[in-house]
Amino acid sequence: MDLSEFKQQLQRKKEVYLSLKVRPNAAMTALKDIMSDETVKIDIAAKPEQGKANAVLIKFLAKEFGIAKENIKMLSGVSERLKLIKIIK
Repeated sequence: MDLSEFKQQLQRKKEVYLSLKVRPNAAMTALKDIMSDETVKIDIAAKPEQGKANAVLIKFLAKEFGIAKENIKMLSGVSERLKLIKIIK
């Protein structure tokens, strides 16, 4: 299980949208699952307070996709577990 399909889409279309379900307060930040509706489940090793978990999430995604953090935009779900993310190349 990995994000290769989404990475290929980013290469082809120069942008990709991710539907995420995050779980803060996890032991470590890691990709957990890709559900049948293509929602990506990610554990976040940070508390969901003062944007800490979102910052760790963006850093994780930037590393996974090999892009700058500035190329990741949180379109919805800033204070929720379900998030919509846009990544541009």
